[in-house]
Amino acid sequence: MSLQISNLSAGYDGTPILRDIDCTVADGEIVGVVGRNGVGKTTLLKSVMGLLTPDGGRVEFNSTDLTDEPADVRARGGIGYVPQGRDVFPGLTVEQNLLIGENVGTGEETLYDRVYEYFPILEERADQDAGTMSGGQQQMLAIGRAIIGGPDLLLVDEPSEGVQPSIVQSITKDLRRINEELGTTILFVEQNLSVIQGLADRCYAMDHGTIVDELDGNELANRAQLEEYLVV
Repeated sequence: MSLQISNLSAGYDGTPILRDIDCTVADGEIVGVVGRNGVGKTTLLKSVMGLLTPDGGRVEFNSTDLTDEPADVRARGGIGYVPQGRDVFPGLTVEQNLLIGENVGTGEETLYDRVYEYFPILEERADQDAGTMSGGQQQMLAIGRAIIGGPDLLLVDEPSEGVQPSIVQSITKDLRRINEELGTTILFVEQNLSVIQGLADRCYAMDHGTIVDELDGNELANRAQLEEYLVV
């Protein structure tokens, strides 16, 4: 099992957000987390990445307890993270942003050739400041930065946010290729139905800080059933 989360609780400044979360992501899976705004999806990813200290529970990755480990230890241990809003360094070039990603994973191999294969625009604009790129191009850069060091697990928060539909489709296909060709396990948060249906093997549905359902591939194909967890 790649990722196992047990009885995880977390929040901000004493306000609970996550309540007794239990979920797993097996090696090679692509698992989505769906739900309306404010139900705790981003908080879950931050807790897995070590950006938020849990109030209780356990996070294990590749059979190692990471519950008390900081984010940099988790990154070096093979967890890549694409945050909501991308968070590229706007004053640094594309190449400089990618160099930062070498700190993710074991450092035994960097995947520049693969990143440029998936996202050719990054090679074309290697010397361009990241802040001058479009939202879709910045999302490609954020994903490229997260996989350049060859992580085992990739956490992706809202890959479609602020990205035009045609590029969303391309990014969805690229994430699937990263999973299939590199063997990267993916846990992602999303509210875009087409991305969820085009990418996820299965999904956890969240509401009020808890997991309320698990949807398999057949259930994900049922648009009406999926919309129950996305539409207010």
